[in-house]
Amino acid sequence: MTLWLKWWSLVRLLRPAFSRERTFLWFAAALAAATIRGDQAGVTSFVRALALTPALYPQLLATFHSPAIKLDKLAALWTAIVIKTFPGIVRIKGRPVFVGDGIKRGKEGRKMPGVKNLHQESGSNSKPPYIMGHSCQALAVLASVAGYFFAVPLVSRIHEGVVFSNRDARTLMDKMLAMLANLVLATPVYLVLDAYYGTRKMVLGLTHQGHHLVCRVKTTAVAYYEASPPKERKRGRPKFYGSKVLIRSLFETAVFIAAPSPVYGEDDVEIMYFAIDLLWKPVGRLVRFVLVKHPTRGNIVFMTTDLLLSALDVTELYGLRFKIEVAFKQAVHTLGTYAYHFWMMDMTKIKRRSGDQHLHMKSEAYRNAVIRKMRAYHAHIQLGTIAQGMMQYLSMLARQEVWNSFGSWLRTIRPDVLPSEQVVQSAMRNTLAEFLVGSRDDVSLAKFIAERCARDKQMPTKLASSE
Repeated sequence: MTLWLKWWSLVRLLRPAFSRERTFLWFAAALAAATIRGDQAGVTSFVRALALTPALYPQLLATFHSPAIKLDKLAALWTAIVIKTFPGIVRIKGRPVFVGDGIKRGKEGRKMPGVKNLHQESGSNSKPPYIMGHSCQALAVLASVAGYFFAVPLVSRIHEGVVFSNRDARTLMDKMLAMLANLVLATPVYLVLDAYYGTRKMVLGLTHQGHHLVCRVKTTAVAYYEASPPKERKRGRPKFYGSKVLIRSLFETAVFIAAPSPVYGEDDVEIMYFAIDLLWKPVGRLVRFVLVKHPTRGNIVFMTTDLLLSALDVTELYGLRFKIEVAFKQAVHTLGTYAYHFWMMDMTKIKRRSGDQHLHMKSEAYRNAVIRKMRAYHAHIQLGTIAQGMMQYLSMLARQEVWNSFGSWLRTIRPDVLPSEQVVQSAMRNTLAEFLVGSRDDVSLAKFIAERCARDKQMPTKLASSE
């Protein structure tokens, strides 16, 4: 029960993001179900996980469509809780380190808004090059405990597939920047992204918000030295850009420095690095380029807008970016964050290999119905995001309690290692009955769930024997 009390102590802080108490309790119940469920069959799996009365299925389904959930406020509140409460938040110069990336999930529903034909760039044989599905972007914050790193998920949104106005010219960069701005961060951050986001719009947008970017750039990138000051004053504007330099040419001409690799998980590996501040024409300002010669990964070029960030720090930060990929894997296979099945019955069926759904010619009622359904998708994604973050919180803060309550078998159990989300899930499942029966009266969620359990189901049998 200790695990659930620690879990509830953070979950109850999310109450201000809901305009109704009952909606919050239903959301918290769904959050508990997402934490322990053994399958990913949509909202039906929530009913089974908590052994709820089947007649309550429509109410649970309606929770995800409820306007009482303030999604932007919920994401901002969750972010503030994570940064303030979670142990080991990685900071550089006092700034938290965020990582971001996109994820594409297949959806077969022909009446699901936002589903479109998507291209997947991957070397994995398990991923087809084209799928029909939802394209999302996500943000996470890095945390480190006992030498292990986590990408704690903060927010994820569907950023493609639906166009409400033909005047909407926003790109994925604009939407990523808007998603970051909606988190209402108390302090600026370092945002680590892949080469796709190394663009003028992203650099200027982050600079405007006070943040710094760390990303990888293509070796075909070009930059300029600063122009030498003129010996005598002439008419016109002084020359700003000096001689042009192809970044990859520096691998042959620059003097590199040898150092142990700062990349997470690399021991006894030596790299060669070189850092230089050059003018990057797309943004018209100095940025820092870090060139790295890696013994197995080859030549790599990084870029950062912070001219005071050391080359080794840049390399280390980008090496941690893959942690968001690990978080995606857990979200997909363990949590079912993106396993929603909400269909819009009145929607015009989409065709295979279709693109964005343009709605500017549709009626206002139709557009409002699409907005409502997209909000339900985002509510489900945010619920999975919070559930995963809470599992990571318990893994970091209550490692021994998790292993003691695991109650299952692994070929090699190492109590000194932080448990995975799947281990935490098993421990929470094994202690739920004790939480529902033995909690104090001030734990409103326990009473809320217990009153709605179907007494003839498997889990309430345990409850009945305890009463």
